[in-house]
Amino acid sequence: MTSDLGFTCMCCGARHPELPMNYTAEAPAVWDQAFADAEDCLLSSDLCVIRAQHYFVKGLIEIPVLGRDEVFSWGVWVSLSHENFSRTADLWDTPGREAEEPYFGWLTTDLPVYAPTTLNLKTHIHTRPVGERPCVELEPTVHPLAVEQRRGITPDRVREIAAAVIHGKQSDQR
Repeated sequence: MTSDLGFTCMCCGARHPELPMNYTAEAPAVWDQAFADAEDCLLSSDLCVIRAQHYFVKGLIEIPVLGRDEVFSWGVWVSLSHENFSRTADLWDTPGREAEEPYFGWLTTDLPVYAPTTLNLKTHIHTRPVGERPCVELEPTVHPLAVEQRRGITPDRVREIAAAVIHGKQSDQR
């Protein structure tokens, strides 16, 4: 999803016609391409298993954009216990799955626009109706990402994130 409001990049000065409102990680931070052919590993667009010992689900960290009807989102991976992963997989195509209690997990996506690292932040995964990616709720800490999820971000912050992602910049945000 993108906003039709373009932006002028604060890093390069170029005018970009669209402001991205979401970014996504293709795999958990612990995924290695060498796992791709292993029988005990799986990476789909929604689920991941590594060595039949580590289990992950992809969800969205949604952040309200202040003064707008839009949300900004990060597509991230969260580790789950074997039991919760099995339950998630069993209910993946089951109508009414959104009635499930949230599952505890650890964030396994490193979002480089935040410091300190986002790896291993505590989360709760909220299952949504079939066809919708789960919602990732961060534990309410002082980590900048958790604060942004609770309080929202300005359109200027969305532009700052876009510039950082486009240019591969690390955040000095603490």
